[in-house]
Amino acid sequence: MQSTLLIPHLLWLEAVASEPGGNRELPALEQILARARRQNFPVVPVEAWLCQAFEIERQQDWPAAPLTLAIDGGEPGDGYWLRADPVHVRAQREELRLADDAIGNITREEADALVATLNAHFAADALEFLAPHPARWYLKLAPAPALATHTLTEAAGADITRLLPGGADALKWHRVGNEIQMLLHDHPVNAEREARGAVPLNSVWLWGGGTQTRVPGRHFCAVWSEDSLALALAAAAGLHAAPAPATAREWLTAARDSGCESHLVFLGQLAAPARYGDLNAWREHATTFERDWFAPLAAALGSRDLEQLTLVSLDRDGCERFDLTPADRWRFWRRPRPLASYCAS
Repeated sequence: MQSTLLIPHLLWLEAVASEPGGNRELPALEQILARARRQNFPVVPVEAWLCQAFEIERQQDWPAAPLTLAIDGGEPGDGYWLRADPVHVRAQREELRLADDAIGNITREEADALVATLNAHFAADALEFLAPHPARWYLKLAPAPALATHTLTEAAGADITRLLPGGADALKWHRVGNEIQMLLHDHPVNAEREARGAVPLNSVWLWGGGTQTRVPGRHFCAVWSEDSLALALAAAAGLHAAPAPATAREWLTAARDSGCESHLVFLGQLAAPARYGDLNAWREHATTFERDWFAPLAAALGSRDLEQLTLVSLDRDGCERFDLTPADRWRFWRRPRPLASYCAS
């Protein structure tokens, strides 16, 4: 049995370089990295990595919108779709910072009310917003725009002034974006949210545009994740898909029961701390991974319950891949070293 463990921001430079003596609380991870065969690749957003892993062809964007719409209960048909996810944009000095963590507490009623306002305003422009999931909104367009976007994970926590949509139709969509912000700014839903101390949903982030597409890749036979795009790709490919268990021991049992030999496990808990600069939260999650995933998976390689472990870290400076087999564990001359030494330069 083989496992690819995808963990965005596992090698977040600010976190792993902040302890001069190394990451003494992550000995199993350090040993895995030391004895594995390592490859470095250019920076790639997690959505692009997932699409490429399933051999999706890039359109103007990586077409996340029609893929996730299908698992949210919508019907992509032959239309062109964009994700139009609700976000909070905050002005900081000369920057505009985007926060996507605000959407975690949006209710069904709030989403319906906000989308109804957008549809009423943009009806004459033939723009149709849908919110089949409260935190995942969609925009149907005809014809397809000449527009290229950045993913929400690229924009979250960042200054978005350089990440706005580009392409021949960019100026039109910048104006649409401004209208959306004005509509949402004074909306009763946001007034109520602010009154109870919740962050207002004052904008949407457009990304992941495309039309319905085939998913030909079959490099995995099972996907374990909470991520909507990972689950959508698995569903479109007809693969076993389920949320990732809390621990590797639970996953090993479930993986054996699934009858699959090649698994993708996507653990995304380190992403938000890295986006928003929360070192303490990153260390807490990393320490949990050490206990619940890295140490048990290393033991599974030793007992040959696992024939290969591939660990992939997607970070701001690059993509690092580490492949480890039971035989690689005997390379004792490759001694563990601080995680910061693996960060892409």
